[in-house]
Formats: sequence, structure tokens, C-alpha cells
Amino acid sequence: MPLMHSRRDLLRSAAVLLGGLAGLPRAAWALAVRPVGGPHPEPRPGITAAKVLTAEALAGHEDAVATFDKVRQIPEVVDGIRCQCGCADLPGFYSLLSCYEGAGMARWCEICQGEGNLAFRLHSAGKSLAEIREAIDARYG
Repeated sequence: MPLMHSRRDLLRSAAVLLGGLAGLPRAAWALAVRPVGGPHPEPRPGITAAKVLTAEALAGHEDAVATFDKVRQIPEVVDGIRCQCGCADLPGFYSLLSCYEGAGMARWCEICQGEGNLAFRLHSAGKSLAEIREAIDARYG
């Protein structure tokens, strides 16, 4: 087994293990172990938080409810951020906002949640989308 070099390596390995245990497609989790990066998406005009999972839909993931509530307040910001955990390359994922919708992995992924919390905190402090992206890249990219 390769030596872990960073917290991100540990989290990616954990994602692969959890994905395998959950019976999810192996190809989807293979993305978690390869390098991530790429351009941030442009927020889609008129994007809303209508698809962000509610507290009721997060049964079993109660610790994530507060983060989902924060993301629900700033969908136009979160839609302009590329998720850095690897899920951005999965079919149907457009932005970090996708991680909070449907079967999105923000229910349990610490990177998705961390990015959402950071985006909310910085937006609340008056930072621009460009500044938020820069902070996300510095911390997770």
C-alpha cells in the first residue's frame, strides 16, 4: 500500500474504500484517486437551490444539515465553484452545487462540505466569487 502524503490522499483513499463498501460503481470512485483540478464553471443564469437536499432527505446524515442549509442560501456562488474531491468529473456533475443535489456526495464527503462551508463564510464576509474560488483552490486545489 502506498504511503499517504497528505490529508487529501487519506480522504481520497477513504472515498474509494467507502464507495466500494457502498456497492457504488468502481469507475466512479476511481476518479477520487486521480489528481483533480480544472477550471471553475460559470454559474448558470437563474440557478436556484430548489434541488438542494432538505433536512428530511438527509436522514442518516444529520451532521451535514447545517452545511446544506448554508449552500441553499448561496446557490449562485456555489454553482460557480469546481468541486475538488474528484466528483466534478462524474457524469451529471456541473459544479459544487451538484454535490448537494440528488445523490450528491456532500452528504458524507468532507471536501464537498468543507468547500461549501468556506464559500458560505467568505461570501458572508463580502468576498467576490473570484476571491472565493482563489481560497478554494489554495485550500483544496
